[in-house]
Amino acid sequence: MLKLDLTGLNCPIPVLRTKKFLANLDKDVLIEVITTDPASLYDMQDFCNKTGHVLVSQKSINNQIISIIKHK
Repeated sequence: MLKLDLTGLNCPIPVLRTKKFLANLDKDVLIEVITTDPASLYDMQDFCNKTGHVLVSQKSINNQIISIIKHK
């Protein structure tokens, strides 16, 4: 699994960087996206719903939001 650390960045930057990162990957690759902006919890859900990527899981630990996304 690839990791994308976007801690300290605020909306909309985490979603934009996630989109750019996924554009260069093969299908079905899993990525772990780490963010600290509370809005990214819902932004990543919305991003996946709109783009067809699969949000495998999300959890919040110590002010970090960890989203596992499967590229489609």
